[in-house]
Amino acid sequence: MEDQQKTALFEQTPIPTAVMKLAIPTILSSLVMVLYNLADTYFVGMLNNPIENAAVTLAAPVLLAFNAVNNLFGVGSSSMMSRALGRKDFETVHRSSAFGFYCSVFFGLMFSLLFTLFQPQLLILLGATEETAGATAGYLLWTVSFGAAPAILNVVMAYLVRAEGSSLHASIGTMSGCFLNILLDPIFVLPWGFNMGAEGAGLATFISNCVACIYFFIYLFCKRRTTNVNINPRMFCLKREIVAGVCIVGIPASIQNLLNVTGMTVLNNFTAAFGSDPVAAMGITQKINQVPMYIAMGLSQGIMPLVSYNYASGDTQRMKKTITFSAKISLSFLAVVAIAYYIGADPVVRMFMDNDVIVEYGTKFLRGFCLGLPFLCMDFLAVGVYQATGMGKEAFLFAVFRKIILEIPALFILNWLFPLYGLAYAQFVTELILSTAAVLVLFRMFRRLESANSQKSEEVQSETKGN
Repeated sequence: MEDQQKTALFEQTPIPTAVMKLAIPTILSSLVMVLYNLADTYFVGMLNNPIENAAVTLAAPVLLAFNAVNNLFGVGSSSMMSRALGRKDFETVHRSSAFGFYCSVFFGLMFSLLFTLFQPQLLILLGATEETAGATAGYLLWTVSFGAAPAILNVVMAYLVRAEGSSLHASIGTMSGCFLNILLDPIFVLPWGFNMGAEGAGLATFISNCVACIYFFIYLFCKRRTTNVNINPRMFCLKREIVAGVCIVGIPASIQNLLNVTGMTVLNNFTAAFGSDPVAAMGITQKINQVPMYIAMGLSQGIMPLVSYNYASGDTQRMKKTITFSAKISLSFLAVVAIAYYIGADPVVRMFMDNDVIVEYGTKFLRGFCLGLPFLCMDFLAVGVYQATGMGKEAFLFAVFRKIILEIPALFILNWLFPLYGLAYAQFVTELILSTAAVLVLFRMFRRLESANSQKSEEVQSETKGN
């Protein structure tokens, strides 16, 4: 009965309803994840200590690097699973999920080990100075040295559960850890609690990620007779079709996130040259700007199983309607948020640190960042569609174009033309160009698929007449 309901969701449910059922839990999950990232910034900011706040900002690229592993095995395995479900190939679904699960555990542990061994060199690379190195190392101790494996595993497990249409349970698992992190942050960070500062925020994050993993283990145990997600060690294999199917989508998605880390590191290094106050302001601004970004990203990730399933089953029209409906919603929402951010930049930044110098920096940064928001939706949708349909090469080229060709050079040029403040406008310049390319690419893809389906239909009719 449960399997029939999932199949109906993919094949028969009206597009707006199907998108909402899949996307809303994912959006809520993404939003809560942003809020718990904001919680670190908010509660550390209550200490009114720019050094502690700068530590959270400087550590951000390392935490963002987790997404390289998340995307390799989360996006790669979930795309493989959804496409296999569309073909009714359940053996591939089970083996893909086991492959993604065990690889994420192994690489999470390797991430922790390598970071711990090379921490001094990495702190310098992140832009930490003698002033900020101690606080940054304390935050990274819990989030990376101890916490990389549970942080990666809970996200990958959410992808696996979402791949079969169980978007609500995937989001509950993610949100359980997020809400716990928000509750624990003030206890570990603030003077009335354990007074651990940025290190306390890292400890709260570590505990919350462990709890999220426990939720998913309980869910899979309770649903073991009906779920297609299989983490039985006997299902793990290194068959060429499984490894290739996951990696064709996962590796480009992983590289995309490594490029994001590179871009953030370049941005932080440029900002660090102007002192700890601008670094703290830039960190606050980035977190605020991530709220609408993650909502748009949650929408694009939420519809991926629907796009994958209908692509594999050959229902191009349903796939196209899903994407166009999602684009309209995302564009409208981001345009409204951009206007609100531009008008209310000062009070929004002041919510996180009541420091006139940092608010002045942050207000100017936020007004630059928010201009790029309306254009982000097409970028996210284009990459999401390529990942959902197994077109990893196209997704990779899009990521390279975004970071290497556009954003990183824009950071250098704008910082040279308008020192410090020009950095906030690199995203706007990048997304303006990239959104135009995304629209053109998606239209070409639709035409190609419709032409292929039309040709197949004519061949079938020709064979029928011949018989």
